[in-house]
Amino acid sequence: AVGWGTIWKFPYLAGEPGGGAFVLLYLAAVAVVGLPIMIAEIMLGRRGRQSPINTMRTLAKEEGLSHHWRWLGWMGVLAGFLILSYYSVIGGWTVAYIFRAAGGSFTQATPAEVGALFDRFIGDPEKLLAWHTIFMAMTMVVVARGVRSGLEQATRYMMPALFLILLLLVGYAMNSGKFVEGLRFLFTPDFSKLSGAAVLAAMGQAFFSLSLGMGAIMVYGSYLSHTASIARSSIYVAAADTSVAILAGIAIFPIIFANGLDPGQGVGLAFKTLPLAFGQMPGGAFFGALFFALLVFAAWTSSISLVEPVVAYLVENRGMTRVRACAWVGGLTWLLGMGTIFSFNLWSDYRLFGKLTFFDAIDFLTSNVMLPLGGLLIAVFAAWRMSRKSSEAELALPPVGYVLWRVVVRYVTPLAVAAVLLHLTGVLDLLR
Repeated sequence: AVGWGTIWKFPYLAGEPGGGAFVLLYLAAVAVVGLPIMIAEIMLGRRGRQSPINTMRTLAKEEGLSHHWRWLGWMGVLAGFLILSYYSVIGGWTVAYIFRAAGGSFTQATPAEVGALFDRFIGDPEKLLAWHTIFMAMTMVVVARGVRSGLEQATRYMMPALFLILLLLVGYAMNSGKFVEGLRFLFTPDFSKLSGAAVLAAMGQAFFSLSLGMGAIMVYGSYLSHTASIARSSIYVAAADTSVAILAGIAIFPIIFANGLDPGQGVGLAFKTLPLAFGQMPGGAFFGALFFALLVFAAWTSSISLVEPVVAYLVENRGMTRVRACAWVGGLTWLLGMGTIFSFNLWSDYRLFGKLTFFDAIDFLTSNVMLPLGGLLIAVFAAWRMSRKSSEAELALPPVGYVLWRVVVRYVTPLAVAAVLLHLTGVLDLLR
């Protein structure tokens, strides 16, 4: 779950609506919406033991329900496919920044120089396409070979190392002279700066950072041992992911204020702030290259989780080999990713609905619509349509724990998601 959505996306989303209020909403969304749905999604995956599409088809048949529930699996697979198309582009940026950091591009650089370097980089479609291609190839090679044979073992060491580097950055931020101001921005809520869009973004980020509603958690649940505790695993994942997100914010915002930067810079925030820290600290070229290398591993594991559901479906239902399925999925995703690349240069003046670039539109559709809607339907299926006997047997929780989960996922979670989605469509305004 810990990937670019946690370290890249959380800080820039928190920076746009004023920090503290967004963070508070995000934490509430993780606790009330994200965690209960993660438990439900892992439960469905482990009970179905197949790709999300086939899992929903099998479980619906087992419960005597309509076969149309398979479309929930399809929606998750499609969301993951769309997210991967731009995730690969951002992942390519990260690979490129390993070499920029190692080559000393950030050493003693000013904020203006770091910003200009990033702007030149994303303004060159050929370079972006090359790095996008490299990252997509990295993802598909691992998925074609199988995750366990290499990346899983590497991740055991890479993810704790990434956590330690984040702590190092927090230590640097503490000496930036603006640490208290950064903490105040991140943890002091100013609800006057919130809008309906920010509320929607906070919930969407909870889904995005926890990888919910896109089939990834369901397909990983299908590989989970029957002896593992679903609830405990979910709590560990949610706690670790949220901790990394908060640490990223604690590291980034003091650096922003110390250099007189705008916290609402958008998608380039991490690429314009973290290099400043590495450029000023002793051994910054080494630590910068190491940080971006570890971040590539985090993004790599997340990209694999995005593509695995559709590859698993093609292997199960179309009789493809994993290699052939990866070639098809990778090629189509790579092609769609070109739209994101062009959003930052050749197509930057073309807007959908008056203000959204191609990248903005794909990101909004997936994070703020498809993932929450998928999560809502998972909650409905797990708590309302699936028999109590089935869910009790799969979760194996103490009676009090099971009742608490069932009440929350049956009533609180769906109402919270539905209220935010209704705001999105403007229905609440009409009802008023």
